[in-house]
Amino acid sequence: QVQLVESGGGLVQPGGSLRLSCAASGSIVSFNAMGWYRQAPGKERDLVARITRDGSTGHADSVKGRFTISRDISKNAVYLQMNDLKPEDTAVYYCNAQLRLIRTTDYWGRGTLVTVSS
Repeated sequence: QVQLVESGGGLVQPGGSLRLSCAASGSIVSFNAMGWYRQAPGKERDLVARITRDGSTGHADSVKGRFTISRDISKNAVYLQMNDLKPEDTAVYYCNAQLRLIRTTDYWGRGTLVTVSS
């Protein structure tokens, strides 16, 4: 059973920074990709950033230049460095791991709340 545990959320003022961590129960390179999603109240869950097995990364337009996804294979961890945070970044952030075999399976963490407010 894959387990993903997020940490690092909290309350931060606009312009501040946070670093989210996602600890996986197994080797993160066993997945085709890992990513961070977020869901604001009353809205759908959206992709924020993604890193593939070969290390390629992608970021949503709304966070480009402010957020950076990275990983530490030795620690089975994925990170999301968030800088210059804005109130519209307020959401629950979820870690995702995707495995594509005959079918695609998505694994999710329970999420960590990020609140950007003065």
